[in-house]
Amino acid sequence: MPNPSLPEEPVVSRKKAVPALLALAVAALVPLTGCAKAGDAKPEDKTFEFSGKSLNVKSHGIPTDLVPADRKDVKVTRWFDKGSKVGDTEETWQLENGTLELQARCTGLANCDAKFRVEVPRSVAVTRDGKETDLKG
Repeated sequence: MPNPSLPEEPVVSRKKAVPALLALAVAALVPLTGCAKAGDAKPEDKTFEFSGKSLNVKSHGIPTDLVPADRKDVKVTRWFDKGSKVGDTEETWQLENGTLELQARCTGLANCDAKFRVEVPRSVAVTRDGKETDLKG
């Protein structure tokens, strides 16, 4: 027989309530994170002067086409769809000491997508993340 002076036990325990509330919060944020597609992004170009004999392209796992071209500089085209995000972007494309550093990603709750195309002079030997490639620019 219940004691009227004691409060009743809650129907849902805290152990079950906290995960349920977290699941609801995540479900509420899902519409904010649309499906980003690099192919839908507007391309951006950047050209770097280059006179070296070898180039190391560091793309941090981002799809990157390495293309030999009749040119004296290095041309990078980037497609970066920042999608819907709650957080920041980290964007790098710089050429220093024979290393082309490429980065395009989102932090926080985000759905971003990126890809690069790098046009390299035909006389340049190219490595990807320090590993040999078949590409001779």
